[in-house]
Amino acid sequence: MSSLPKCPQCSSEFTYEDGENYVCPECAHEWPKQAAASTDEGRVIRDSNGNVLQDGDTVTVIKDLKIKGSSSVVKVGTKVKNIRLVDGDHDIDCKIDGIGAMSLKSEFVKKV
Repeated sequence: MSSLPKCPQCSSEFTYEDGENYVCPECAHEWPKQAAASTDEGRVIRDSNGNVLQDGDTVTVIKDLKIKGSSSVVKVGTKVKNIRLVDGDHDIDCKIDGIGAMSLKSEFVKKV
């Protein structure tokens, strides 16, 4: 797995370094290395109570959540251990016992 950032324009994973810049071979977008470092530091994800979440935290679901494409439901009070924060609308990736891998929105969880 590459440690280089994805392209901010087209989200391509095939970026490469060229001097002081990163370059995307798919859309030809170039951006400085300093800009890529500063975007990761500014991301703050908070739970429903306003607590800052970090990778590896344990959270509790605060609302019954229907699982899209299934008749299953994630019940209120379900503990989710070892979360991973990601970019996007559903900003938490996790594994829930009995259900499997899922993406959750941070507004439906609280930090334990």
